[in-house]
Amino acid sequence: MEGEDQSMTDAPNGFDESHAAPAAAGREGGDTIIKNGMNVDVDESEEFSDTDEAVKSMYRRGMLPTGCCYDDRMKLHANADFGPSPHHPEDPRRIEEIMKMFKKAGLVFTGPDSDLLDILRETPTKYMWRIPARPATKSEVCTVHTARHYDWVQNLSQMSTRELRTLSHKLDQGRASLYVGGMSYEAALLAAGGCVETCKNVASGQVKNAFAIIRPPGHHAEYDVPMGFCLFNNVPIGARVCQNEYPDTCRKILILDWDVHHGNGVQNIFYEDPNILYISLHVYENGNFYPGKPDNDMIPDGDIDKVGEGPGKGKNVNIGWPSQGMGDGEYLAAFQKIVMPIAREFDPDMVIISAGFDAADGDELGGCFVTPPCYAHMTHMLMSLAGGKVAVCLEGGYNLKAISNSALAVARTLMGEPPPKMGVPPLNKDAARLLARVQAVQAPYWECMRPGIIEVRELGDNTSRLHDVIRGYQRQILAEKYSMIPLFIQREVLYKSFENQVLVTPGLQARRKILFIIHDPPELRAMPDIIDNTVDPHNGFILDGVMSYIEWAHKNDFGIMDANIPHYITHSEDIDAFTPRADEKTLQRQIQELVCYIWDNYLQLYDVEDLFIVGVGNAYLGVKVLLTNRGVINFVTGNLRPVKSETDTELSSWYKQNSLVYVTNDHACWTDNDLAKKVLKKRFGGVHRSPEVGLNRMMEAHAKEVFEFISERCSEDRSGNTTEDEK
Repeated sequence: MEGEDQSMTDAPNGFDESHAAPAAAGREGGDTIIKNGMNVDVDESEEFSDTDEAVKSMYRRGMLPTGCCYDDRMKLHANADFGPSPHHPEDPRRIEEIMKMFKKAGLVFTGPDSDLLDILRETPTKYMWRIPARPATKSEVCTVHTARHYDWVQNLSQMSTRELRTLSHKLDQGRASLYVGGMSYEAALLAAGGCVETCKNVASGQVKNAFAIIRPPGHHAEYDVPMGFCLFNNVPIGARVCQNEYPDTCRKILILDWDVHHGNGVQNIFYEDPNILYISLHVYENGNFYPGKPDNDMIPDGDIDKVGEGPGKGKNVNIGWPSQGMGDGEYLAAFQKIVMPIAREFDPDMVIISAGFDAADGDELGGCFVTPPCYAHMTHMLMSLAGGKVAVCLEGGYNLKAISNSALAVARTLMGEPPPKMGVPPLNKDAARLLARVQAVQAPYWECMRPGIIEVRELGDNTSRLHDVIRGYQRQILAEKYSMIPLFIQREVLYKSFENQVLVTPGLQARRKILFIIHDPPELRAMPDIIDNTVDPHNGFILDGVMSYIEWAHKNDFGIMDANIPHYITHSEDIDAFTPRADEKTLQRQIQELVCYIWDNYLQLYDVEDLFIVGVGNAYLGVKVLLTNRGVINFVTGNLRPVKSETDTELSSWYKQNSLVYVTNDHACWTDNDLAKKVLKKRFGGVHRSPEVGLNRMMEAHAKEVFEFISERCSEDRSGNTTEDEK
């Protein structure tokens, strides 16, 4: 076979025993090595060969190597539907390319056997020690699969090529997504057996950790059916065998699955098992990404609310990304916020990584951007668990270059190299919200997920959301100082949404000058206790830059309309402690409906000479619908909006001359010269780069300029009268 590993194919059972992993060390009753296929105590007085003495010395020095399991025969699983040439993402070359990369990097010993003794004596951890792959037994496979399923896979070896092609074509449709060939059964047994041996070598202490380069993958295979390129579910088989054979030292196992697809098979096999913690990071896309939602609603999918059942409740953690495109920032944040805190609290005896590399940068099927350094850092974090007993078992990954580079980074880390230095990109906002939701879902089951998590239903009836309390306080202050009252809004939906959110000066219809302020709620800042995350009232602050503008307008005889646009409308049935802000489309629709109602039912009917509009924050979206014979001031920290009209070609020019648009100093538009030139065009208004960052700092810094801008444009000022501000 082209590219096959000669040292394996020439030896009995496909393995060169001279390169095999040494025996268990550090177990109760004394250190042992393997001699003639048996565990032998290193302190026994029998004669040892020079190699045995070297191995014994290695264990006494506490130097355990990293294991590596590989067998070329697993490449014999090929797609019968398309013939011998690979025409499928699950390409037989996947494992071969990884092994080639390990050899090229000098991680695997390829020299003559005569050099092995010196290596054992001098640098026993220089190379990965080879772990033989052997066929899994039926009893091992049936620890997680039904006998009927085993027989179905076994029967593949008895089918004709025509039958296999017909079956492959049938299985490749829909959710099954599978191909089979004449050697699929044998390869699947080797993959499962290789995983078993890898996990057993780690669990028993024969190696410090290990990497199983195996295929076909396993994590989609259900207990009774194959699925998603998978025949037998390798990792659960390895985990269950270790639990059975090492009940005292390998009882609790963490399975961390970073394949871009959810490991539905692993989840469902262990869904009620309290001793297997399954954590999966995968793209979910509301169930539209493979494997999607099962036809049977009783079978759990990869959504974050699937936490396990019965005694296994809380032992299933799904981090299901809302979309593709996630990368280093999102994965490292997931590890820091969710994976590692829960894993440390679980305190496993062994860690098995279902290492799919289809989230790797360059894998078109996964569509994500995780780099090799990120895989190295995630591996390094997991190595801090279970005394470093980590078994890595290959799952998916379909770009040969990406899978090889990613696997190499993981292997180097297993062998003790520190992860490379890397920059971490900003965290995607949708991903950040997802992690907060996962934390809330897992909070009932894990102490580490509870700081900052609030159960609204346990707070009692005398509970109010803070933004409602703040608006009530503002209403009280504005009523006491300026006699402002709520504006009556007749429409039922708007009334319920903006009750008490729009306050006006009494007799507004008789004022000649009106200042209409459309603003975000006040900013909240709080410094929580660094120990228990509690927030005391004296450590919380409200930043409300709008008040000084209302005070100035009142002194200068303006009628005032203050519209507070909340980021979320409170509903009486709310039970979620954390609710994300409304998305931009929803916010724009709410604002537009409100300001159009105000214009049609109030402002348009008034005999007002001067109307000035101040937009603050995201709420300045409402300004776009109120631009006819007005002066405009905006304070912007989010998206800049152009103002233009197909029917009024002069609107953009007017907007440029009659607006002040202050844009925060750290806005993205200033980082690119071409973009900066674009936002200075007339359709974006009179844009000015503020030296300040944040809405309230901008409003404070530019208040005098704004007041002068308004004063210069007032009809009364042009007639020669003096404003209060000028006095």
